[in-house]
Amino acid sequence: MKLADPIDFAGRAVIVTGGTKGIGAVIAEAFLAAGAEVVVCGRGAPTALPSSGGRSAAFHAADVRDPTAAAGLVAATADRLGRLDVLVNNAGGSPDADAATVSPRFVERVVALNLLAPFYLAQAANLVMREQPEGGAVINIGSVSAHDPQPGTAAYSAAKAGLRGLTRALALEWAPRVRVNHITAGLVRTADATALYGEDGGAAVAGVVPMGRLAVPADVAHACLWLAGPHAAYVNGADLAVHGGGEIPARHLARRAPRS
Repeated sequence: MKLADPIDFAGRAVIVTGGTKGIGAVIAEAFLAAGAEVVVCGRGAPTALPSSGGRSAAFHAADVRDPTAAAGLVAATADRLGRLDVLVNNAGGSPDADAATVSPRFVERVVALNLLAPFYLAQAANLVMREQPEGGAVINIGSVSAHDPQPGTAAYSAAKAGLRGLTRALALEWAPRVRVNHITAGLVRTADATALYGEDGGAAVAGVVPMGRLAVPADVAHACLWLAGPHAAYVNGADLAVHGGGEIPARHLARRAPRS
């Protein structure tokens, strides 16, 4: 039996949340390059939309933390494109905060963006996908913080751990028509790399990653294409690690450090 082309998404409709910049924009561009029609969202319109091959993503203004707005984004996409095949829950993030003093409102907003919004969007997407003969795929973009929290990330790490659990639960409930998978993204070099990793843009941090470099957004985008495509047709409830092997344990780093 001849295998289908895993990157042919011609005629397919895709939503990428947080798809106007950073990792999300590259994910959107990857699906556009593979032939899909793509809708991205944000609270405000960007100066430029993701594009590839002369085609651009469509933009829909939405605060996905609001369940009504999340459902509206999905409904508008299905009305516009006649279907919905892939939802990539990419919107997320949080500034560092001291868990001892952080405000309840901060915690609520972090959990809303990183856990509740993906839930609301997935619910709405499932209603469309389950009625399609081909079903659909939901991909949740998570973080290594769900597995290995760092100081200053208590609310974010808890929300991302919840997202991983949510993925597994939805995969059990919605199969076989709708597949739900998770990507554990590691350290990613983006336009904000200096702010995140220091003045060297992550060069020193890369030394703790077995692959010897930070990820680039395309690494995450390519994983999305695979999970959404036919070669992953039996992959459901998975947690795909895109983190270059994680971090080398401190005891091994200390052993190889030069001694004075």
